[in-house]
Amino acid sequence: MVQSYTSWVLKNRWFVIVSTLFLVVAAGFGAKNLKFDSDYRIFFSADNPHLMAFEELQDTYTKTDNVLFVLEPKAGTVFSKETLAMVKELTKASWQLPYSIRVDSLTNFQHTEAEEDDLVVADLVEDAGALTQNQLNKIRQVALNEPLLVGRLVAPEGDVTGVSATIQLPGVDKQKEVPEVAQFARAMAKDFQSRYPDITVHLTGMVMMNNAFPESAKRDMATLVPLMFLAIIVALYLLMRSVTAIGVTFLVIMFSIITTMGLSGWLGFSLSGPTSAVPTIVMTMAVADCVHLFVTYLLLYRNQGISKQNAINESLRINFQPVFLTSLTTAIGFLSMNFSDAPPFRDLGNMVAMGVTAAFIYSVWFLPALASLLPVKKGASHASSTLAMNKLSEFVIKRRSLLFVGVGGLVLGLSAFVPNNELNDEFVKYFDKSMDFRQATDFSSERLTGIYMIDYSLDSGQSNGVAQPEFLANVERFAQWYRQQPEVMNVNTITDTFKRLNKNMHGDDPAYYRLPDNKELAAQYLLLYEMSLPYGLDLNNQLSVDKSRTRLSVTLHNLSSNQILEIEQRANSWLKRNTPASMHVDGSSPTVMFSHIGKRNISSMLLGSFVALVLISLVMIIALRSLRIGLISLIPNLVPMVMAFGLWGMLVGEIGLALSVVAGMTLGIVVDDSVHFLSKYLRARREKDMDSQAAVRYAFSNVGTALVVTSIVLVIGFWILTFSTFKLNSGMGLLTALTIALALFADFFLLPPLLMALDRSPMTRKG
Repeated sequence: MVQSYTSWVLKNRWFVIVSTLFLVVAAGFGAKNLKFDSDYRIFFSADNPHLMAFEELQDTYTKTDNVLFVLEPKAGTVFSKETLAMVKELTKASWQLPYSIRVDSLTNFQHTEAEEDDLVVADLVEDAGALTQNQLNKIRQVALNEPLLVGRLVAPEGDVTGVSATIQLPGVDKQKEVPEVAQFARAMAKDFQSRYPDITVHLTGMVMMNNAFPESAKRDMATLVPLMFLAIIVALYLLMRSVTAIGVTFLVIMFSIITTMGLSGWLGFSLSGPTSAVPTIVMTMAVADCVHLFVTYLLLYRNQGISKQNAINESLRINFQPVFLTSLTTAIGFLSMNFSDAPPFRDLGNMVAMGVTAAFIYSVWFLPALASLLPVKKGASHASSTLAMNKLSEFVIKRRSLLFVGVGGLVLGLSAFVPNNELNDEFVKYFDKSMDFRQATDFSSERLTGIYMIDYSLDSGQSNGVAQPEFLANVERFAQWYRQQPEVMNVNTITDTFKRLNKNMHGDDPAYYRLPDNKELAAQYLLLYEMSLPYGLDLNNQLSVDKSRTRLSVTLHNLSSNQILEIEQRANSWLKRNTPASMHVDGSSPTVMFSHIGKRNISSMLLGSFVALVLISLVMIIALRSLRIGLISLIPNLVPMVMAFGLWGMLVGEIGLALSVVAGMTLGIVVDDSVHFLSKYLRARREKDMDSQAAVRYAFSNVGTALVVTSIVLVIGFWILTFSTFKLNSGMGLLTALTIALALFADFFLLPPLLMALDRSPMTRKG
């Protein structure tokens, strides 16, 4: 059947080539629909409970997405006329940021004090240029003793300050809104930096993090894809020495990528950090198909003197089934990512599965048609590589018992380190240190305030209940508990405002810096204070509309997901032990969401990997037409993952969001080598009546070189991903490259001894 198909393709090669070009163009037009999704929420399914809780909190209070300008005066203090003048001016300018609904800074902090019988509410800094030294000292004293400022908008040492603009995006066109805000903010930062050269401006905040996702993806696509093309061209030339092979492979790669991205656009996929790796992965997979077909073709044409047409025909006949099987198992592996709890990884799996399918179609349809038209020099020979494979096969056959025990012992030894892997993540570290956002966020976390937060919506149980003394006392005790935790930088709570108002209304007597003990009095204080606040600085970010609930916000140091989950659990336990049931709520924020997603994802991917393993095993058994060989193949297919995760546990010990999908993804890829080796092994057993040792020798001779070439290309492809500025992709690339390298090791030094030990009975001829 394959021979008839190949003959038809070669006979109608111009039709095949033209139809391929038409298909590529038709599919490729869909790429115009692709857009970058710059919202961190894309990492969470719509039914994710932590996302739902966060959205509910966002609907109750003011949004928390912000742009934070972090200001570092070279003079070492923010309490100078020049710095405060800049802060004042930047605060005013920040209202001009697109979609800005609130601006908080040291200068517009609503300071309260008593003046005779009146409550005076005013900006902490009015006219910065006219301040005297005594006034500067007073501002410093107020600011560094105000819990709503220290660790949030001013550093405890008074050497760094911030201006935070709260952004409420319409959500109509996320692809334009976030970059619009980021571009405007950067222009502002550049302008102020030029006018105030003695004050360094750093830009961070959740909006800037959102913008970092597409920026990182675009940078990767602009650098990694060309780098991968260059690496492939060099590797193919060194390994095959054929311009025709390189040229045709290049076209198959390009067509596969164009088709993948185009179909993704037609189907409504979005580009994100993880899916930016799709072109590189598809490129790698496409090369593997082409290499197997070309290595056999060149071997037959150059070394055995077979005509070009017959060599192409025979190469396709020999390789059609294994190439189809490897494409199928690879697609199954990537499709298992649909079990992921993070939509971008589901998109990654589906897009690569389409790419793998496209690469297979172009490899068995377009490649033979074009290759038959192009010249191939006969001078080059694969004699040296064939000789090397023959020597390797003799070594494996002669040392099979030693290899079986040695490799088996190595696998068991490395498997002991698998439990060392701890699920852990830090979403700020998703970005490489070369990214401006990462640098600014690291600086802010070290010197001013963190981007990691946990918000609590504490319910009093009744309308206007936030003024109840019992409720305020519980909120205050919870805030004080959090302030005692070493992981905490700042706690923003309404109780600090109540305490300050109570002191003000008692003639600024420090003895009254405590919560009011009367509900009516507390309500009056709050009403008087709210009526005095200027536009945009109301208490909607802390109180619900009916004043039944208040938001308590905790700012944390840069912590791992495990540390965040641990402190969240401690806080929940404290609430349950010390507060009424209405206050028993879970913390909610992007920090909490990202901390939980890793564990949710690894649980779902365990099921996905199991389903993929079952399906791939069934495919192997049916395709190889041998239950025994199919079951034997499971060992070299699982061993690379065990060894890779064991090495990872020994050297790194942390598994994050991206690495939780590697098992399912690589399962389909590592099968490639074993499929090709076993197909040649079974061909020798069934068609040539060879015993297991001779069949192993035949497999090494006929497919060993191709396996080395494809493995090198696969390892290079995924290793190049380690240069990604998006850490999820770089970690995934490194672990996958390691797994593929170990797969070749297992297929050369474990699979043959297994076959010679377990497949000794005569093989019946089949079909």
